[in-house]
Amino acid sequence: MGQEFRFVLRTAADIRRALLAGEELALVDVREEALYATGHPLFAVNIPLSTLETGVYSRIPRRTTPVTVYDNNDGLAATAVQRLQHLGYRDVALLQDGLNGWREAGEELFIDVNSPSKAFGELVEHQQQTPSLSADEVADLLESGADVKVFDVRRFDEYQTMNIPGSTSLPGGELLLRVRDLLPSAQTQVIINCAGRTRSIIGTQTLVNAGLANPVFALRNGTIGWTLAGQSLTHGQSQQYGELTAENRQRAADEARRIAERAGVKRISAQQLRTWQQQTDRTTYLFDVRSAGEYEAGHLPGARHVPGGQLVQETDHYASVRGARIVLTDDLLTRAEITASWLAQMNWEVAVLDPAEAAAFRETGPWLAPVPDAGLHPQADPQTVSQWLAAGTTRVLDFTTSANYVKGHIPGAYWLLRADIPALIAAGALPEGERYVVTCGSSLLARFAVDQLQQLTGKPVVVLEGGNTAWRAAGLAQESGETALLSVRKDRYQRPYEGTDIPADTMRAYLEWEYGLVDQLANDGTHGFRTL
Repeated sequence: MGQEFRFVLRTAADIRRALLAGEELALVDVREEALYATGHPLFAVNIPLSTLETGVYSRIPRRTTPVTVYDNNDGLAATAVQRLQHLGYRDVALLQDGLNGWREAGEELFIDVNSPSKAFGELVEHQQQTPSLSADEVADLLESGADVKVFDVRRFDEYQTMNIPGSTSLPGGELLLRVRDLLPSAQTQVIINCAGRTRSIIGTQTLVNAGLANPVFALRNGTIGWTLAGQSLTHGQSQQYGELTAENRQRAADEARRIAERAGVKRISAQQLRTWQQQTDRTTYLFDVRSAGEYEAGHLPGARHVPGGQLVQETDHYASVRGARIVLTDDLLTRAEITASWLAQMNWEVAVLDPAEAAAFRETGPWLAPVPDAGLHPQADPQTVSQWLAAGTTRVLDFTTSANYVKGHIPGAYWLLRADIPALIAAGALPEGERYVVTCGSSLLARFAVDQLQQLTGKPVVVLEGGNTAWRAAGLAQESGETALLSVRKDRYQRPYEGTDIPADTMRAYLEWEYGLVDQLANDGTHGFRTL
């Protein structure tokens, strides 16, 4: 108890005051995602204790940001505070009485994930009366052979999982830039869909705000509504957008600039960006909102790749400091300016880098998350670990996501969450062995478990060099399924709009929750959202 007394405490009232004042803050829920999704403050971000080190530097990049940590009496928050302080964060506090303190203060709790973006989407539809059609109305149009095009604005991999028959994949950030090149005429009806509601609302309203001459509608309730109406989905499709014409590129850029100016989006130079990045009292995020191929071919050093549609949909996951500044880059401008216009309406200070600076896009390859040094630990290659396993003296502990573990893992490997290590050892639930080998997809996360395991077990702990990826590349055997779970699979919340096996009642309940978000926003009162 004496150690707890030294922790700085912040109250729910402190957080509310800072939000209303527009001050920077990071309110961090360190529970696993499935628990976070059962209820949290609107602007709380989920960075689980299990994966804290591999996520926090990119999500809270400034070490002097006021960070407030909480759990739901799970015994995680105090450990998280200590780890954050060890990682160099200098203004870290506990939320007084955790989630219960927030609740008892009369503050609103939001379920699900990406709640700010989803609530904002509902507010847009409510205030702008975004046009929509039901699943049956869209199905009738398609069956009658009407002049209609359906565009799926989700990520391409989501589109491939399940999509409206005949639809084309056109991720939301690309929508305004490319839609005219995919339309047979100005009379073609345009239907925008996602899996649920948010991205289809934002996509449809983007085209409405731009003044597209075609009639445009959101597919009401997306693939959820389509499924509940008894309509069939197709799978594994790959119909995507093609080349961009110069005429439509310029037209889209002009429309995007007009919308961005209405929203108050700034256009800045590289010098201004450097000035902002050098500030020690403000956080500046730099995101490249183009496609992955464009980004990897060349981008501004330090820019993180996040397609524009996903950044609007999952803002809290990328910009986890509320009150921070966001700068977007895009050599074609349209994607950055449309994305920025929505972020500005979500009460972010946002700017677009002048496209003349595209010559500085000299860094290549995928984005790599910054992570702290995990220290030097013994490693073993896959062949050596395979020999140890055959001898029967070694136990493999796998810290990958539970979904990846179920897909395929080293035979005999145990899956667990890193935050569960102390409780598992205290309960005698960790399998005994003369040696432990830790792994995950790349062994990046697994390295952070070594010291704790050695201290608590007294046994040697070795990192699998290259992780599960290296094991597969070596052609070694794998098994699949929930063969050896030491932790409950709470690391990921199953979205009611994902996959094809979601119960109808679950989908209906999700839609009912979305319908109620406008009222929840009014009750919460801290968001500052507005619409054009």
